[in-house]
Amino acid sequence: MKRESKTQSLPPEAVEVATEKPIQCSSPTRVYLSNPRVQPMSFLPNSITYSHVQAHVEDHHLARPKYRRDIDGLRAIAVLSVVAFHAFPGKITGGFVGVDVFFVISGFLISTIIFENVENDRFSYAEFYARRIMRIFPALILVMTASVTFGWFVLQAGEYKQLGKHVFAGAGFISNFALWGEAGYFDNDAGDKPLLHLWSLGIEEQFYILWPSLLGIVSRRKPNAIIVTALIAVASFSIEVYTIKADPTSAFYSPLSRFWELMIGGILAYATLHKPHSIPQTSSWRSPVGLVLIVASVVALDITHYRFPGWWALFPTIGAFLLISAGPSAWLNRHLLGSRLLVWIGVISYPLYLWHWPLLSFARIVQGHPPSWSLKIKILIISLLAAWITYRFVEMPIRRTVGSAKPLILLILCAVLFALGAIGYNIYLRGGYANRLGAAGIYAAYFDNMRPELQYFEKTGLLEKWRDDCNFYDVDKWRIGRANDVPKAKIDRSCFTKENKASKTVFIWGDSYAQTFYFGLKKTLPSDITILQVASSGCRAKIVKVISNAHDYCEKSNNFAVNVIEKEKPDVVLIAQLSGHDINDMRTITYALKKLGVGVVLIVGPLPRWKTALYKIIATKYWHNTPVRISQNLEDGPFEVNENIKSSIMPDDDFLYVDLLSLLCDSKGCLTRIGDDKRDGITTFDGGHLTPLASTFAAENVLTPVIMRALRK
Repeated sequence: MKRESKTQSLPPEAVEVATEKPIQCSSPTRVYLSNPRVQPMSFLPNSITYSHVQAHVEDHHLARPKYRRDIDGLRAIAVLSVVAFHAFPGKITGGFVGVDVFFVISGFLISTIIFENVENDRFSYAEFYARRIMRIFPALILVMTASVTFGWFVLQAGEYKQLGKHVFAGAGFISNFALWGEAGYFDNDAGDKPLLHLWSLGIEEQFYILWPSLLGIVSRRKPNAIIVTALIAVASFSIEVYTIKADPTSAFYSPLSRFWELMIGGILAYATLHKPHSIPQTSSWRSPVGLVLIVASVVALDITHYRFPGWWALFPTIGAFLLISAGPSAWLNRHLLGSRLLVWIGVISYPLYLWHWPLLSFARIVQGHPPSWSLKIKILIISLLAAWITYRFVEMPIRRTVGSAKPLILLILCAVLFALGAIGYNIYLRGGYANRLGAAGIYAAYFDNMRPELQYFEKTGLLEKWRDDCNFYDVDKWRIGRANDVPKAKIDRSCFTKENKASKTVFIWGDSYAQTFYFGLKKTLPSDITILQVASSGCRAKIVKVISNAHDYCEKSNNFAVNVIEKEKPDVVLIAQLSGHDINDMRTITYALKKLGVGVVLIVGPLPRWKTALYKIIATKYWHNTPVRISQNLEDGPFEVNENIKSSIMPDDDFLYVDLLSLLCDSKGCLTRIGDDKRDGITTFDGGHLTPLASTFAAENVLTPVIMRALRK
């Protein structure tokens, strides 16, 4: 398992209220459009804007912002960025910023409605939330229902249990909190969560709940609304910038650290309504600069290199601010954002956002690996079609509802969403209904490791066998949903102190892949050899003399390891890690360790990595005839890295390189089990970490003999 990167996930979203062409009404009068030449909804944007009008003019109590085609076009850019990032994360590395663009759009449109109506004493909470329900619930219900139904047939118990939890959270618009609680080193891959993308919908709904009430209080007490909006924006941004270092997961999912993005739109809404002279429409630079900021963010940002959001989120949000503030008459807004194609995509952006990620995620889960480029293209086409069908045949008919039928529709939508939430919670409580898939389902359920129970870890005593007490990553905090990067205050003294000063010493250093070797070495090395360990989840071995970030547990772990090595001068230092094996790094670390007095530096090469958890591959593809070795569903990377390192080692390199791939894999594939039991004998309980039995196998056959030969020299 790799060190959590937020975002992988990441997901984006689209939640905007539909806006419509301006219809001037001095009172809440019903307006009918009866021009026989105006045709019903077609596939073209021009008729879509007519449908917007038709859907809403029947109920015109709340004043609305004038319809702007360019905002629909901006929605299109945002949703296309997100969709492209989810489909091709290695190419569109910064597409996740589409979420931030949506936040600004939402803040602008919703704040415009609230400011104008609260100030004119026309705001109705009932009508405001009724419109949110009519806008958001139909497509959400459809997508969650489809996910639950499809998941019943294809998901293993642990996956379906997690989906049930996410359906419950999605129905309650608390997905961001649910995912926040899950995030951490041992979290499942983002691609295995079909409803991951609902996190941002949760943040927007929380904004919808809090913001109208706050503005209602502000309007009654008569402080300046723009001051309140600006103060919230500054406070929220300050929380985010402070939190991003100590707890990046919190900064990503917490509404407190995300509301500033919506407040940027709120500030613009206030300025547009009350200070239009402060936004001169003649400024031609805002549109191109705004578009450049967004495009640059999409192209240049990379979640693996930048902690996001933080300061980096200013680029797409300010870009969205500038584009919206430029107004519909700006050349770029009128000709690019207002183009028929972008407007059409913008109109269906909400259902497109909802559909695309579950389709991509289920494809990955069913195949056991990320879908091919050609399949991804097909999925995106299907997503577009599903989005248009949802808009045309679900959203629009419901939003056209007027009169006495409207309260009934609202009641039905709320009841159905509540029922979905109850179904999701029941799926979670029932453990994902393992029996529905027979013996294979029960087998897969054995490896379920959801928090806080951590059933697999508890059944196997894995954390104790790994010596988690030598880990600076706080697994206990992760277990209760409070994972962060702040290191534990201390690790057990036995991890770094020899009781018998005369004994030979083996020091294990690295990440959780290094931890897996402790059990095997303890069982196979002579009892008079002391094993010390400083290995922290997700932390590659690195020479760190000075800690630059007190909130980075990897820095503390590596700094502590170097200090222990300098003090104890172990006879053998064994280094192992998930990835990042580089011959130059090996030489650098070896040189530094030799200067500290280390006798032998033993570097373990990469282990085989499966594209999904091995038990899932067995349960879904090889249940009735499980081979001892499998050649499919393996990542190519470890084999390429292993060969490159072996071909690069020079005679004067002062470290020993251990090739475990040659032990675990051959021309027929890699070991799935040791012995006849495919459950207790499985070599890895996930995509790569060795089980205790496999750890013993590796130590007995390779590691211990190499260590003993080195100690005898």
